[in-house]
Amino acid sequence: MEFASTVEFAHAARTLSRAARSLGLDAPSYRCPPRLVGIERSIRRRPKGAVVSIRVKNRPLGAVLADMIEGVIVANRLVPLHADRVRTDLWAVMTEGAEIQLSNNARSHIARGAA
Repeated sequence: MEFASTVEFAHAARTLSRAARSLGLDAPSYRCPPRLVGIERSIRRRPKGAVVSIRVKNRPLGAVLADMIEGVIVANRLVPLHADRVRTDLWAVMTEGAEIQLSNNARSHIARGAA
């Protein structure tokens, strides 16, 4: 099992932030580890955005990425249908290095879901 490193975490944070912004979403800030002891992830809402804190040490890379992607969903308060679309796009970026290319129709659905 491949465990995540802080270098991979930092790269994922930059990649997900870029992808979220390209979808018209707010990109949360990421940090590790969470301030609360014994938890895997937490989110703090700030006036200028959210901070997603994730425990990286001794965790599989897939689990860390899942928490980071879910942080984008929660920070933007996306509803289920829109959350699924965004989640799929973000996973594609992280696993395939895909560029996000959305139709205007998809962008408008995402924008309505974030409201």
